[in-house]
Amino acid sequence: MKITVLAVGKVKEKFFRDALDEYRKRLSRYCRLEIVEVDDEQAPERLSPAQEEQIRDREGKALLKRIPPKAWCIALAIDGRKTDSPGFSRKLESLALAQKSHLVFLIGGSLGLSDEVQARADERISFSDMTFPHQLMRVILLEQIYRAFKISANEPYHK
Repeated sequence: MKITVLAVGKVKEKFFRDALDEYRKRLSRYCRLEIVEVDDEQAPERLSPAQEEQIRDREGKALLKRIPPKAWCIALAIDGRKTDSPGFSRKLESLALAQKSHLVFLIGGSLGLSDEVQARADERISFSDMTFPHQLMRVILLEQIYRAFKISANEPYHK
């Protein structure tokens, strides 16, 4: 299985990059992982709703250009479907059994994902009702993907 994390913005902090590198290494036993970053738009502190939508739309167009045509897309969205770790593991297993060989996880920038990107997604999941920085969300996502593979393989993992 190939997994692509398609995200807005670059990871700047070394501690996040180190964590991502660690999970890349761990996941190499289970899947082919690619992390693709698209540029985020500069946004002043105070924006009107229309300006926020324009920024989301520009970032969304950049994301949409990078989605492979036959990939199964999962958008990370606060109002998406919630699951626990075993449920997420079962979901990845079911996608593999359904011959979805390329999964793309979509992570928006600080203003979230555009309506167009969310409409392209085959499904939307939520890790929490809380908002996380998009850089941290990448680490959380990779940890949960790794945990899902460990659960599927019936291998121990720290709790």
